[in-house]
Amino acid sequence: MMSDQNLTQPARILKIGATRIVADASMAALDPEQIRTLLKLSYPEVTNATVRETTLEDGTQVLEFLSQPGRKG
Repeated sequence: MMSDQNLTQPARILKIGATRIVADASMAALDPEQIRTLLKLSYPEVTNATVRETTLEDGTQVLEFLSQPGRKG
């Protein structure tokens, strides 16, 4: 008998620079801004980052947080 595992929501991958996070079920219902709010505590660079959303062929959603160059001085 097959499990219902394949019927669940597709995976969601969060990319912050070189860091890759596979989101768990607790993040499934969150929109990108809600995820940003959670992540900025551990990854301050996401605070002002641009979010790029893409979907892979297998249905996996990728949220890539692209940091913006800052100014010094």
